[in-house]
Amino acid sequence: MKNIIIFILVIVLIIVGFLFIKSNYSKSANPEGDAENTATTTLEVPVVIEDKGESVIGKSGEGRDIIEYHFGTGDTEILFVGGIHGGYSWNTALVAYELIEYLKTNPEVVPENIKVTVVPVLNPDGLAKVVSTSTIPFSKSDVSSSEAVKTSGRFNANKVDLNRNFDCDWKAEGTWQNTTVSGGEKIFSEPESQAIKNYIEKSKPQAVVVWYSSAGGVFASSCHDGILPETTTLTDIYAKASLYKAYQSFDFYSITGDMVNWLAKVKIPAISVLLTTHTDTEWTKNKAGIEAILKHYAK
Repeated sequence: MKNIIIFILVIVLIIVGFLFIKSNYSKSANPEGDAENTATTTLEVPVVIEDKGESVIGKSGEGRDIIEYHFGTGDTEILFVGGIHGGYSWNTALVAYELIEYLKTNPEVVPENIKVTVVPVLNPDGLAKVVSTSTIPFSKSDVSSSEAVKTSGRFNANKVDLNRNFDCDWKAEGTWQNTTVSGGEKIFSEPESQAIKNYIEKSKPQAVVVWYSSAGGVFASSCHDGILPETTTLTDIYAKASLYKAYQSFDFYSITGDMVNWLAKVKIPAISVLLTTHTDTEWTKNKAGIEAILKHYAK
């Protein structure tokens, strides 16, 4: 009988100890004693991922990152954009990468009141059609020799010409030289144009320079409301320093949905810098133009 009582007491002590340990564990896991705190929390991934001066501002149609690089911490932001026509104008991505490397090794070039932002490749899917490596930056030897392949790289994964997808005279069918191209299903229908639109509307840069190829000139922007005075100033400064010819408008053929013309519509000074060929970055010329712009906005 005595042994039975001892056995029962041992069992009771074990149960009480178990309940005590469980209670303390629950309190440590849920210190507020709130039932909702025990639910699994789902973290939202931010649209913009920043790390050491780099930001992912969006994804391409095929899921590639659209990256921008930041230099300086001033309140006056100057934005440079390359690669809107992907692999067709691959040298515009390379000149943007040359700017990135230049500012990495010469940070003192950026005035204290300035922040320089560079988006080297707005159309990464188009570039991937033409360039055979994922290494950034790539070299000329990585570029396809096929003209048909390079032409296909002008468009994004949806076969849209991104420079026909912005909000100035937009049409579903645009023109490129003598060819009809897609401007998208609607204004800003493409993830790439939407990404840069969202960033610009949020950051409100003081000025924007977009590289294209090839015509060899600096072109002012406008959208039926005249050229902004500051755009005229930007055009003249960049042209004088780089020795490109300055143009009031792009008149070689009619274009619709153009990025810099949309910027003019929303009152942001913007210029198109067209490299002379599809193969050269003309870094010396563009470096001079960039430095002249930074000097213009320096306080």
